[in-house]
Amino acid sequence: MPVRDVLIVGAGPSGLATAIAAKQHGLDYVIVEKGVLVNAIFNFPMHMVFFTTPELLEIGGLPLVTPYDKPTRLEALRYYRRVVDTYELPISFHEKVTSIEREADGRFIVETENDRGVTRVREARAVVLAIGYYDLPNYLGIPGEDLPHVSHYYTDAHPYYRGRVVIVGGKNSAAEAALELFRAGVHVTLVHRHAALGESIKYWVRPDIENRIKEGSVQARFNACVTEITPTHVVINQQGTREELPAEGVFLLTGYHPDADLMRNAGINVDPETLAPELNMETFETNVPNLFIAGGAIAGKKTGNIFIENGRFHGVKIIELLTERLRRD
Repeated sequence: MPVRDVLIVGAGPSGLATAIAAKQHGLDYVIVEKGVLVNAIFNFPMHMVFFTTPELLEIGGLPLVTPYDKPTRLEALRYYRRVVDTYELPISFHEKVTSIEREADGRFIVETENDRGVTRVREARAVVLAIGYYDLPNYLGIPGEDLPHVSHYYTDAHPYYRGRVVIVGGKNSAAEAALELFRAGVHVTLVHRHAALGESIKYWVRPDIENRIKEGSVQARFNACVTEITPTHVVINQQGTREELPAEGVFLLTGYHPDADLMRNAGINVDPETLAPELNMETFETNVPNLFIAGGAIAGKKTGNIFIENGRFHGVKIIELLTERLRRD
C-alpha cells in the first residue's frame, strides 16, 4: 500500500482548497469524504441564499459566476462540482474515517468504512481534518427527539403547507426557517430558551422576523424549554407553565458541533467545555505532529467564528508548511 504525502478528511470547501494546494505543490494526496461533495452545503435549506458575496466562496482561482448579489445553495453546489472537475481531484465518497493512529515512525494509519460496511486502511505522512461541524447536531436529550417528524435540519417549506410546525431555536437558521414557512402558508411557532432572539441574526432578517412575531403571523414562546415531543405535540415549559403545542413537523435548530471524539481518538487535545482542539493558529497543526485541522472544526462550539470565507485559506498555509517539511525530510 502506498504511503501518501497527505490524506485529507472532508470534501467541503476547506478540504477542496487543501487538495488544490497539495496538487499545485506536487504532493501525493487523496480526499476521503463520509458523505457527498460539500456535504454540509448539500444539507443546507433547499432555497438558501448565502450571506456572503460570490468571490468570498471561491477557491483555486475559479470564479463563481452568478447574476445575483449573493449566491444560492444550488449555484454553490454547481460551482464546487466544477472545481473538482477542473482540478481532477481524487475523492472517495461515502467513506467515513473510523480511526487515525500515528505510528512510532510518524506515519498515520487511517481506517475507514464505507456505507456498505467495507473497511479500508490507508497510510499517509500527514493528515488534514477538514471535517466541519454541520454533520453533528446539538441534541436536546428529550423524549421524542428521534420521532420521524422531527429533524435537526430545515429543508423546504412546501411539505408543511397549511400544517403546524414548531421551530426550536432563536438564531439565524431558526429565524429564516420561520419566515420561509410562514410565507408558504404554514402555521409556525418559534420556541427559544432565551428572552430575545440571538444577536447573530442577519441585519435584514431581524426586522422581518421581529415584525412577524409582533403582528402574530409567527407565534413565539421565549424563555421556554422543550421537555418532550410526542407524535402530535411539542411540550414546553415556559417559566414554570406547561404548554402543549400541536405540530405536524418539528425542527430543532439548536446548533452543531465538530467531531470531538474523532479528534480525541487521534491524540488531539480537545477542550472539554469548548470542544476547541489544541493547535497552532499560525500553522493549523495540532499537538500531534503533522496532524492538521482546516475549516470549521477549529472553532469548537463557537461555530460562528469560522466560515467558508476564512476557512478556505487554511489549506494553503498547511500545504506550504507540509511541503517544506516533507522536502527537508
